[in-house]
Amino acid sequence: MDLEREFIMVKPDGVQRAHIGDIITRIERAGLKIVAMKILQVTREQAEKHYAVHKDKPFYAGLIEYITNGPAVAMVVEGRDAVKHARRLVGATDPHDALPGSIRGDYGLNIERNIVHAADSVENAKTEYSIYFDEKELIVYTRIDEAQLYA
Repeated sequence: MDLEREFIMVKPDGVQRAHIGDIITRIERAGLKIVAMKILQVTREQAEKHYAVHKDKPFYAGLIEYITNGPAVAMVVEGRDAVKHARRLVGATDPHDALPGSIRGDYGLNIERNIVHAADSVENAKTEYSIYFDEKELIVYTRIDEAQLYA
């Protein structure tokens, strides 16, 4: 079975507004398995690595300030087509374009405060989660329902 790993982060506005539990519940109920998770204060160095692709964009400084201004919850999830599945679950980057029922559609306030991050490819997921986790922190286990999920 081909499983992918995806990086998801509950951003500071999601933590401050007490949506961590609901976001985790949605991820698990969607069939994605959490293989690593931690609450952390994102450092400037981590933020600059994470958002390096946006360094020359006008919103970069604000993005760095936002992601480092409070605690965040970083996680690595695993599943079949995990990236595609997580991106659909999270919703469009701009909450005004996100469908109702998606995390951003239900909880996001605006594009600057969109509550959650999800990597856009398997390669970017690995790059991103490597900023926050050592490989040894990723747990290998089998969920009891995997036989049904991946039959």
